Amino acid sequence: MFKYIGRRLLQAIPLLVGVSILAFAMMHLAPGGPLAVYTLNPTITAQDIERIKTVFGLDQPIYIQYAKWAWGMFTGDWGNTFFGGRPVFNVIMERVPATFLLMGSGMAVAVLLGMFIGILGAFKRYSIFDYLATTGAMVALSFPTFWFGLMAIFIFSLKLGWLPSGGMYTLGGEEDILDLLRHMILPTMVLALVLVAQWSRYTRSSFLEVIHQDYIRTARSKGLSGSRILFRHAYPNALAPLIALAGVQLPWLFSGALVTETIFGWPGMGRLFVDALTMKEYPVLMGMVMVTAIAVILGNLLADTVNALLDPRIRVD
Repeated sequence: MFKYIGRRLLQAIPLLVGVSILAFAMMHLAPGGPLAVYTLNPTITAQDIERIKTVFGLDQPIYIQYAKWAWGMFTGDWGNTFFGGRPVFNVIMERVPATFLLMGSGMAVAVLLGMFIGILGAFKRYSIFDYLATTGAMVALSFPTFWFGLMAIFIFSLKLGWLPSGGMYTLGGEEDILDLLRHMILPTMVLALVLVAQWSRYTRSSFLEVIHQDYIRTARSKGLSGSRILFRHAYPNALAPLIALAGVQLPWLFSGALVTETIFGWPGMGRLFVDALTMKEYPVLMGMVMVTAIAVILGNLLADTVNALLDPRIRVD
């Protein structure tokens, strides 16, 4: 198992290098380049631009710039922001807990609710509940996340006044756990909505495949209860593709968090990404790209490792 994990980590190195090169090139090919904010400022002269290029090392060839940036990432020096001169690593790490809290709560809701709907739909195939669940999943997958976010704010905040429309805590209020939970409800609900639809459909398909196997028929013929068949025989065998789904959904979680955090003013990495993109803070953008890539790779590695532990048919030698 440890050899398998080590081999996967070694395989991830070329992937991370490729992602970093692609992202670095895109930053420099963007209109205006890394100094777009400065060049568009009429109060900054050409001499000022040249001096700024020298300070940030942007007057050197792009391959040297990339080599210095990559070495800094490897050694823990992620550079400083263009505005304020703060360490990029500190700026990103300040936002990571809020994003992981939102992503974790959204994923937990999606897994629990989606699997419940999927299992019930599989065991009650072609029932009214199954048709309603299928229709609801198609509706959730047909509309963009930002539309659900705007509708949630309009209904639950503006019209009903039940929940706050944004932020992580009430301004000027006490930052207690109850206030945090109230502010988490809407963004978590919006982030989890599409995930619930996906999990319900995948769970239904996985369990439909399992419950028609011979060993399930044998268990029924022996008179085992439905709950025992579900948890002892069906659930363990249907779990493998669902664990793989959790790893595949990580990139969508990050993109969904970006939209959700922007709509609800949630102070996480998604909101930071939008602000950095607006301000052309390329060091922050590059750092966030690498943090996201590392998180996705580790998440997929964890999903594959758990799958290998649960299913002895998967070889990891």
